[in-house]
Amino acid sequence: MILSTKFFPKSAFKKQHAFLKSKYRVMKIFYAIQATGNGHISRAIQLYPYLQKFGEVDFFMSGNNASLDVNLPIKYKSNGCSLHYSKCGGLNYWDIAKNIKPKQIYKDANSLPLKNYDVIINDFDSITSLSCKLQKIHSIQFGHQASFISPLTPRPEKKSVMGEMILKHYAPSPQYIGLHFDKYDSFILPPIIKDEIVNAVPKNKGHITVYLPSFQKECLEKAFNKLPNYSFHWFLNDVQTKHTIKNITYFPVNQEYFNKSLINCEGIITGGGFETPAEALYLEKKILSIPIRKHYEQECNAAALKKMGVPVLYDVGDDFYLMIENWLDSHIKYPKIQANNIPETLQFLFDTYDPN
Repeated sequence: MILSTKFFPKSAFKKQHAFLKSKYRVMKIFYAIQATGNGHISRAIQLYPYLQKFGEVDFFMSGNNASLDVNLPIKYKSNGCSLHYSKCGGLNYWDIAKNIKPKQIYKDANSLPLKNYDVIINDFDSITSLSCKLQKIHSIQFGHQASFISPLTPRPEKKSVMGEMILKHYAPSPQYIGLHFDKYDSFILPPIIKDEIVNAVPKNKGHITVYLPSFQKECLEKAFNKLPNYSFHWFLNDVQTKHTIKNITYFPVNQEYFNKSLINCEGIITGGGFETPAEALYLEKKILSIPIRKHYEQECNAAALKKMGVPVLYDVGDDFYLMIENWLDSHIKYPKIQANNIPETLQFLFDTYDPN
C-alpha cells in the first residue's frame, strides 16, 4: 500500500506537534539501518534527535560497509548483507554472494524482539522486513529506496529485471515514505539534509572534493596528478590521517572533514549514491557523478541526476583528467533542491502508522 502525504498546514502543525509529542513520548521505536553505505547512517544520525521527541529509540544495524563513526544507541547488530567492490568502480558479486549466510540471516530475523516496539521504521533492511513477516508485525519503509516503489521514479534507459526485483522485494513493507531529489510521486519527499549543511554558508575555495568508495587509490591518482593546477580533497577508507602529496590532500572518511570540504569546494566527484549528491545540489555545487558499475540503484540515481543536468560518467579511462577539465570549465546551473521538513515528515509517519 502506498500512502499519500498530505501534511497539515503549518498553522496547525504547532498545535498538532504539541499533541503528538505528548501522545507519543513513551512510544518505543525500532529503527533499522542498512549499513551498506554511509548514507543510511548519516540519515539516522540526523533523524535521531527528532525521533526522540516521539519516544525511546533503539537502532538495529545490518551490514558492515559503513566507515562513519556511529554515535547512536545501536542495540542490535547483524552482518546481514554487505557490498564488496572490485578494484576500480564496480561491484564484486562473487564476494557479495559468498559472504551471505542465509541461516544466520533467518536466525537474526527470528530473534529480533519487534513485539516490544510500537513502531518499526525500516531503512531498506531485509532482516527487519523478514522479521516483520515472521512475527506478523507492521512496519514502514522509510528512506531513499522506498521511492522506487513508484514507476514514476527515474530509471536508466535500459531497465534491469534483477535490479527492479531487488528494489521491490529486498525489504518489502505495507507502508512507504520515499525520499528523492524531486517529488516524482505523492509519497516521495525531499532528502534529509544534515543541519551542518542546511545552516552552512557555502564558499568556493577552489578545491575539488572526491568521494568514490568503490575506487582504490591507484585507479584515479594519476588522473588527478595530471591536473596540477587543481587541488583535490580525496576521502578514502584506508587513509588514517590527513596528509598532502603533490596536489592531493588525502582524508580519512570523517563527517566533520567531509562537511567542511563539501561546503567550501568548487565541485565534487562522487558516485551515484543519494545523500552526497543531494547535499551538493542543496549547496549548489558542481557535481560529476560516476555510478558504481552494475549497481542498479546508482544507475537509477544517475538517470535522475542527468535529468537535472548533472554530467554522468559510466567508465573511467585514460582521458579521465580531460573529462574533469571539461566538467570544471562547464557553466551548468543545476536546480537547487529542498531540504526535508523533518518534524513535519515524522509527524506524518507517526500519525499514519497503523500497527494493525
